[in-house]
Amino acid sequence: MFDDLLAANKRYARSAPREFDGIAHQGVMILTCMDSRIEPLEMVGLMIGEAKILRTAGARLTDRGLAAFIMGVHKLKVNRILLVPHTKCAASSLDEAGMRAAIMGASGIDPGDFEFGVSPDQLGNLRADCERLRTHPLIAGFAEVGGFLYDVETGLLSREC
Repeated sequence: MFDDLLAANKRYARSAPREFDGIAHQGVMILTCMDSRIEPLEMVGLMIGEAKILRTAGARLTDRGLAAFIMGVHKLKVNRILLVPHTKCAASSLDEAGMRAAIMGASGIDPGDFEFGVSPDQLGNLRADCERLRTHPLIAGFAEVGGFLYDVETGLLSREC
């Protein structure tokens, strides 16, 4: 089931860059969606080794994501944080009840009260997540935070907060 990926990895490993130290050399950390239409480094003109990348469904800030931002700021020289959800996102097309129903319909298993972190209020969520970072004592004063919406049709970012 994974043979094609392992074969591709062997080809990649022959020429993969190896001289990286783990620091975000442009001081950038990006939280974006897991959507495969998004290439976070390319969309802002960066290359491997220049930024830290996090992905979650809907580009939502979770507690683990917050921990990663704090570590990035204080251990990996991050001083610019971008939160980047995108247009036509499945995570913003349904509310929690709708997502649970969709998951149950696809799997036949009731997800119970599992929280997926989805909401049709995409921009409201973006603003709330930006505010959470901007007011956190381990982020505020150490890094600038910006919220942007990525348009999957044009490839353009628009500043939202």
